[in-house]
Amino acid sequence: MGKGVKVAIVGGVFAVMVGGAGYGAYNIVSALNGNGGGSGAAETRRSGPPDQDEVREASEAFFGAWEKGQATRAASYTNNAQEAGALLAAYGEEARIGRVDITPGAPRGATVPFTVKATVSADGVSKPLRYTSTLTVVRGQTTGRALVDWKPAVVHPDLKDGDTLVTGESAQPPIEAVDRDGTVLTREKYPSLGPVLDTLRQKYGDKAGGSPAVELSIRHTTDEADTPLLTLAAGEPGTLRTTLSAGVQAAAEKAVKDFPESSVVALKPSTGEVLAVANNRGDGFNAAFQGQVAPGSTMKIITAAMLIDHGVTSMNGPAPCPDTATWQSQTFKNLTGMEPDEGATLANSFLRSCNTAFIKLIDEQPLTDTSLTEEAQERFGLGRDDWKTGIASFDGSVPASGGPDRAANAIGQGQVQMNPLNMASVTATAITGAFRQPYLVSPELDNRRLAQAKGLPAETSDQLKEMMRLTATQGTAQQAMSGLGGDIGAKTGSAEVDGNATSDSWFTGFRGDVAAAAMAQQGGHGGDAAGPIVAAVLRAGG
Repeated sequence: MGKGVKVAIVGGVFAVMVGGAGYGAYNIVSALNGNGGGSGAAETRRSGPPDQDEVREASEAFFGAWEKGQATRAASYTNNAQEAGALLAAYGEEARIGRVDITPGAPRGATVPFTVKATVSADGVSKPLRYTSTLTVVRGQTTGRALVDWKPAVVHPDLKDGDTLVTGESAQPPIEAVDRDGTVLTREKYPSLGPVLDTLRQKYGDKAGGSPAVELSIRHTTDEADTPLLTLAAGEPGTLRTTLSAGVQAAAEKAVKDFPESSVVALKPSTGEVLAVANNRGDGFNAAFQGQVAPGSTMKIITAAMLIDHGVTSMNGPAPCPDTATWQSQTFKNLTGMEPDEGATLANSFLRSCNTAFIKLIDEQPLTDTSLTEEAQERFGLGRDDWKTGIASFDGSVPASGGPDRAANAIGQGQVQMNPLNMASVTATAITGAFRQPYLVSPELDNRRLAQAKGLPAETSDQLKEMMRLTATQGTAQQAMSGLGGDIGAKTGSAEVDGNATSDSWFTGFRGDVAAAAMAQQGGHGGDAAGPIVAAVLRAGG
């Protein structure tokens, strides 16, 4: 998005702004604050929460100055005049927003909801703008005045710290993103794809064959793509084909709605093509691709592969499951209610997700502090910072660790960090034996070189796949996967996070040529939240 046309500011007033319905009379505010935005030093310094009269007077003063385009004056009624002034100035100058009419709703304590009606103008075109937001009035810490608690979201609910508003020709032409079969993908139908579509436009807009639009957009200080809010003059969209499946994406969107702070990814193990990516998060973050959190016992897929590859044990080999296991002075336990089994095999400890079995085995020769890291990097393609999916993504981290973290890493705690994209890829590698880097846009479009890894020996892959089948039909994943036909397998995980009373829920599984992984932060056991999400996606993908 190019910057909008500059408009001169004279005496702190936006030249493009004209008065709205108006709180033009400032007699009330003058009585409260002294001269306009002055310090109010002549009045007695007050304390405690603002009363209803103060909330009304402070908000009306702010709205009145904002309507008139008086950036400096409006900012003076906030508790951060510098940041407020800059954003309010950009509102009229770079965003080209005028004819502002603000209608407040009934206050809820110190919070005032309001509706903004305005006009955006550029290149001889004007369009109406309407949205709702809220502000909160607080007591100024140094002055004792009732002030608007400044947040960018006061100006527009989608603004975050560091964001601003601009109107002008887009830096990238619009795109019409389509799925693998040509179905158009829109943020209206697939809401959690919104940030993904913005990123795809930013990266591939100039390769898709379209022409720029004139838009009002949110410009972010990060590498995040501009967020369009209003189109004044439509450009010609170019078509961008993705690997997504509209049907699987729809199922993913629906599944995450049931669980707060959840994310899911589905892909084709035979190719690495991403079929769906969905998030249900208050912050809009694409945690499915960019999250960096402990994956819990889903990590045991990689740990089991390490044990098999190094000859420590095998699927039908010994993996005793005692009540507790101690590693370098730290004691590890199993989930409450798990019966110990000193005669357990690796398959049995895997399907029950016995922590102590894996802790006891990591001390066996020839394993070292780097063995798990090497397994993750060389076999599963993780932790090398070289995935090129088509959008921003994190490709996992399994750092070499000594001390208690060596044991914690083996069960998906400690320093290990993953996201659903990583764990869906882990499942895909486990069941096919080949690492195929996941991608959302064909590498042929921009000549990206996909990451490579040597994958797994056939005997290791066969054993992992069979253990995941047993977990889905007889183990901890049985309830979540019930009712799914065909060749299925899964692994559950619960990741304990410092400071959280409830663990993060993790689940990864496969059905035919679809692998999926999900997490729900503070969602409980793996089968409680993440399990139903994955099962729903696998059902749609089959």
